[in-house]
Amino acid sequence: MPPTSRLARLQQAVVLGLVAAAALWAIHWWPGHRVLAVLGAVVILCLHAVVLGLEFVLLALASDGDPATRPGAIEMVRAWWRESVQGVCVFGWRQPFAWTRMPDRLQGAAGATGLVFVHGFVCNRGFWTPWLEQAAARGHPYATVNLEPVFGSIDAFAPLIEDAVTRVAAATGREPVLVCHSMGGLAARAWLRNQQNASRVAHVVTIGTPHAGTWLARFSRTASGRQMRMGGEWLRNLATATATAAGRFTCWYANCDNIVFPPSMATLRGADNRLVRGAAHVDLAFHPEVMEHTFALARSIGAAPAHRPEA
Repeated sequence: MPPTSRLARLQQAVVLGLVAAAALWAIHWWPGHRVLAVLGAVVILCLHAVVLGLEFVLLALASDGDPATRPGAIEMVRAWWRESVQGVCVFGWRQPFAWTRMPDRLQGAAGATGLVFVHGFVCNRGFWTPWLEQAAARGHPYATVNLEPVFGSIDAFAPLIEDAVTRVAAATGREPVLVCHSMGGLAARAWLRNQQNASRVAHVVTIGTPHAGTWLARFSRTASGRQMRMGGEWLRNLATATATAAGRFTCWYANCDNIVFPPSMATLRGADNRLVRGAAHVDLAFHPEVMEHTFALARSIGAAPAHRPEA
């Protein structure tokens, strides 16, 4: 397990700052203006929901003509609400304060397939806590990464993934399954590009990964954000270098993804592309269908004879 997370410290400061600001607002307005005190504090604590709302508006405007089924208004509102709740769970608790609660686990049930979890942009291993709980309960060994420095190049994350894959493969004698959310899927492909043998992994599951970029990336000034721009040179080169490995990928995408849109940008030519209706970007990662299918895939791989991955 990674020993530190600078992102966790940053998000702790943000969360505590918002709580302090909400408390100061409430204290200031409470005498004589209790309704204003409560409403203002709630707005401060729920600023992320406002930002999410703007993202959903952009999703609707930028997705005309996309092959994915267009969501209705009610479907979008429901997705916004679930994403707002997930935002509190992930960015308000798991990543800043509970990212070490489930340590890496390299021992598991006999013959169980190992898993490597690769998170996305502005996240850490705490993102995967519900998955890690399920993996442990089902007997799967697993390892995680913290993709830091947070705003660095996606290419720089390859050694972190290499280390996790090596540890799980050595512990199990099997090629692991990579489970990746958002930018983590691009990091996995960047790592795979460096491998002489694509069979070092049994399968790669990507969830809301901008394989062809995302409309939102045009506003980013970070190295990784620029690499995720639609039609960018980095993505074109990556597509060429990893085209033959697409058959090892299952790519989940959603018509209500508020970060990776238009929705079909999360599909990969030659992969098993699977649409989930009504799920937003973070919420998609914890959708029951996505989780159950991934663990079923790992079980089916575990039923095959074990062998040591090639160097």
